[in-house]
Amino acid sequence: MIRWIGAAIATALAMQLYPMPRTNPPIETEIPAPDAVREVLNRSCYDCHSNETNWPWYAHVAPFKFFVVHHVEEARRHMNFTTWNAFSAKKRAKRLREIMEEIDEAEMPLPSYLRLHPDAKLSAKDKDLLRVWSEGLLAR
Repeated sequence: MIRWIGAAIATALAMQLYPMPRTNPPIETEIPAPDAVREVLNRSCYDCHSNETNWPWYAHVAPFKFFVVHHVEEARRHMNFTTWNAFSAKKRAKRLREIMEEIDEAEMPLPSYLRLHPDAKLSAKDKDLLRVWSEGLLAR
């Protein structure tokens, strides 16, 4: 029993030593948005979907750091508001439609994120604001 406990402690300590890159690459071009929309995006989306991630303390502690870093990397690959210029016009339109779909289906922000960041929850007013903004961009 003591060996198992010792092995578990050694494993936990070794996991702390494994480096995980928590980077915020340079911002290329942010998505065009008025201040009110940008506030909502910053509060509810940017921690995962931008190069402006606010890395919380638990992103430095195993095993949580493995989940957080992987999640942010995946989120940035799918949708990054600070590399908007990298998307073609067709892809931008697709992303805008996906934003609304995710919001309408309450898929974003993720429930696991909201447990630790309740201020990121989108109100009905926030959703309406994002809907009008995204529809306006799609109409251009």
